Amino acid sequence: MSGRPGPVGVLDVGCFSAHLVVVADSPLHPVLSHKTRLRLDKALDRDNRLGPEGVEQVVHAVRTARRVADRAGVPTIVPFATSVIRDAVNADQVIAEVARRAGTRLRVLPGQEEARLAYRAARHWYGWRAGPLLVLDVGGGTVELAAGADLEPSFARSFPFGARTMTRRLALDRSGATTVVHDRVKTALKGVAVRDHRAVGCSKVFQQLARLTGARPQHDGPFAPRWLRLDDLRAWIPKLARMPAPRRARLPGISPHRAEQSLAGALVAEALMVATGHDEVDICPWSTREGLLLGLLGAGDDDESYRVA
Repeated sequence: MSGRPGPVGVLDVGCFSAHLVVVADSPLHPVLSHKTRLRLDKALDRDNRLGPEGVEQVVHAVRTARRVADRAGVPTIVPFATSVIRDAVNADQVIAEVARRAGTRLRVLPGQEEARLAYRAARHWYGWRAGPLLVLDVGGGTVELAAGADLEPSFARSFPFGARTMTRRLALDRSGATTVVHDRVKTALKGVAVRDHRAVGCSKVFQQLARLTGARPQHDGPFAPRWLRLDDLRAWIPKLARMPAPRRARLPGISPHRAEQSLAGALVAEALMVATGHDEVDICPWSTREGLLLGLLGAGDDDESYRVA
């Protein structure tokens, strides 16, 4: 690993947490991990504007992460915000306010870039022997898809069908909302052959759905093989639909703060699997954050030390 920089970090500001991860040689072995809990979903109004309470949460979280990084002597940190801030109608004002009060300007990644980084992370995780990959990432606000057979994807797209977004749509029209997801993805993939690709789920939504349907728990470690099967997912969807959020929160894999969105996440995952022609999705523990860290570490396509699974 000669020529690589010293410790580098990424501050991932999402809907439910601001997660600072610092690594020295591989995302597999963080030298520092610090998480500040957020509930930005509660701070969004009907027009998708992040209110003062949400801005205050982000300012506090960024200040805290900056202090932790400074005490640890980490010279390089990339702070980025996911779709909850990126797609807010007042995103520019939020970012400016955080920069003014916390001294750190959040970087906003376009959805297509998030898809590319998730693909790179999955490629490094599985290595070349996995063959062509189809990467599916269901976030809170958006869904990212990427596919390819090389280090960089040949196809990368983002859609406004995240679990938080679709929870609002499903309240109005359940069947119509999921049909839109299926049809839009099918149209986008027209002419792109992905049925023979290895399908990989790179998000908390896929991780939690896999655990719900019987995958091994997280404390078994990142190398434990995990997957989500379409038949198992379909068996759980009507059960989730009948349960209130507090009851879902007691299920394996469903965290309390994601319980309200779990039905929408399941329906979106089902639509993606059907649209892409996959009955099974492997679960990858790495996603956009790790893709960024790999870039900061200078991981190249000839670096076998990053093939970890």
